[in-house]
Amino acid sequence: MRIDLHAHSTASDGTSTPAELVGEAAAAGLDVLAVTDHDTTRGWAEAFAARPSGLTIVPGAELSLRWHGGARPIGLHMLAYLFDPAEPDLVAALARVRTARETRAERMVGLLSADGIDITWGEVLEYAGGGTVGRPHLAQALMRRGLVGTVTEAFAPEWLGARYRIPKEDIDVFEGLRLILGAGGVPVFAHPRASVRGPIVPDSLIVELAAAGLFGLEADHTDHSPQEQAEMHAVAGRLDLVTTGSSDYHGTNKTVRLGARTTAPEALERIVAAGHGSDVVG
Repeated sequence: MRIDLHAHSTASDGTSTPAELVGEAAAAGLDVLAVTDHDTTRGWAEAFAARPSGLTIVPGAELSLRWHGGARPIGLHMLAYLFDPAEPDLVAALARVRTARETRAERMVGLLSADGIDITWGEVLEYAGGGTVGRPHLAQALMRRGLVGTVTEAFAPEWLGARYRIPKEDIDVFEGLRLILGAGGVPVFAHPRASVRGPIVPDSLIVELAAAGLFGLEADHTDHSPQEQAEMHAVAGRLDLVTTGSSDYHGTNKTVRLGARTTAPEALERIVAAGHGSDVVG
């Protein structure tokens, strides 16, 4: 059984529509796919309606959170599975994050324009297609002008990685965890040891989160080295957390393919048993 619990569509910063995403999952030989767009459930209905026979869909989202307990704040992501998409507190929090993302992206367009780079806010919104706006949509504009060749190049320090980057406004990590649990969801810390992405949080935070209701760690991820994967499996074992493996698929925005990392069936069984805000489809 092939299970991929982390994938994005055009509802956030992927390049495949939700319908295309589930079709691609079936073509890749997956049995189970989680639809986990950033801070939104907008793609759920389309994914469910287009579900190919034989594919089970786990509804989810990837929340943008921040830890304030260190020398400086560190952003992190939390995968939330099987939560109630209509729970008022969570709905309001995700709406605030999406609005902040949009404001941030518009300000970044202003920085680019001030340096003579002819990118318009309207085209960035067009690339987003009504989904959650993010840096990949600005990257698309830079690519269309031939200023960079890939999204990875666009995220380099001289572009959207530093010079034209504005910090995100995220939800406090403990508040995010509370919101997920309050909506009947199952929280799994996404790529917690991905040092290639920037600063990572200490294991002491994972211990605190586990005590507050964290359910699992996404240990097997493309951005984890073999050593980092092993470290996360060891931490999860000590804390009795489930471990998952996922592709974090973004379509053509990244080179990773669906099913590049997978989750064990027994881990999925524990997640499904714990979630009570929504149901798997299929």
